[in-house]
Amino acid sequence: MSENAYRTPDSDTERSIVSVGTEAPAFTLPTTPDQSVSLDDFRGQPVVLAFYPADWSPVCGDQMGVYNELLAEFQRYDAQLLGISVDGVWCHDAFAADRNLHFPLLADFEPKGEVARAYGVYRDDAGTTERALFVIDGEGVIQWNHVSPVGVNPGANGILTALDDMQGEGEEAA
Repeated sequence: MSENAYRTPDSDTERSIVSVGTEAPAFTLPTTPDQSVSLDDFRGQPVVLAFYPADWSPVCGDQMGVYNELLAEFQRYDAQLLGISVDGVWCHDAFAADRNLHFPLLADFEPKGEVARAYGVYRDDAGTTERALFVIDGEGVIQWNHVSPVGVNPGANGILTALDDMQGEGEEAA
């Protein structure tokens, strides 16, 4: 497999993820019925994209809960966390309220999975996204990515290490 490819345990299909060092695909997605968020809204600061298969699944709830608990850590790096799944805005609203989440959940609902496809993490066979993480720098370049098996919570260690590495590189350049 190439460096940009991954194969999930439940599929024999090799997929290609958007690689580190490339510009992150731009997007605008709804976060509420009347508000949208664009990747460009966060130009100049790091962005963490957390693609997850579906609201209400136990692993997704745990994963988003971990990130919610660590928001102060993400903010220490001035990083914006964005959760993305193919669920609709009303489902996201109920899920975020139930889990007391304090970061945007974006609906990659219609056309279904368009943004996930652009990042190489849409699961055609299931109609959901992979459990995939991307850390994007302030210039819009992907600095780190990871695809976890759908049934495994990847936690936040990789994200925090990537943010720390980016901060360290910024301090060296200054």
